[in-house]
Amino acid sequence: MVTKFAEEPTKKKPGKIIRLLLADDHPLIRKALRDAFARHDDFEIIAEARNGEEAIKLAEKFIPDVIIMDISMPGINGIEATRILKKKLPDVAIVVLTIHDDSEFVFSILEAGADAYLTKEVFDDEVIRAVYGVANGETILASKASKELLREALNNSSSLSLKHATGSAWEGVLSNREVCIIRLLASGMSNKKIAEKLNLSDLTVKNYLVQIFNKLNVSSRTEAVIAVLKVGIISLDEIG
Repeated sequence: MVTKFAEEPTKKKPGKIIRLLLADDHPLIRKALRDAFARHDDFEIIAEARNGEEAIKLAEKFIPDVIIMDISMPGINGIEATRILKKKLPDVAIVVLTIHDDSEFVFSILEAGADAYLTKEVFDDEVIRAVYGVANGETILASKASKELLREALNNSSSLSLKHATGSAWEGVLSNREVCIIRLLASGMSNKKIAEKLNLSDLTVKNYLVQIFNKLNVSSRTEAVIAVLKVGIISLDEIG
């Protein structure tokens, strides 16, 4: 399973370098990633980690734009490291590398707050597009294939570990405006695009998202989308 982004995602502004942290315990995987990014002038690999603990420490030290995170690492694994980092550094985008493509496993990746996921076989165009996408605020649900995978997971109650309240307790938790914003977010829109569509400032949209995260008790865009999908505030069919 590969998260698909637009064929030609918007690149960063001229002169703006996307700063990357690579976290993988296999030197050959890190080398393959280095080689892929070396062919592009607007990336800089600022640090490499061999396990989840190193990834957390280096991310806190260097504050990268994007982290490419392996799942199976010694000590703290990639999912737990993603969960921790999304609480500490919510603005840092995380692309998780996985060898799994079943809905239950991918759902746990999304619940941790990952902004995208890729299979380890992908190192060239797909990984470059994914990093451009998350660096520009695209979400996991921009992909039709990802929507179908989530639909399967949401329909399979055994794959869900509901950690949020359900039922009437959720009625009225989000305002109509907040539901509108989370729906646009789930459709793959960046903060800037949401602001343009709703005729709001970027700062106003960011403030709305902070309120939404607080109400849902989450710390990332992906977690917020997963939370409202799981409790039925919005449905996948509502997402354009």
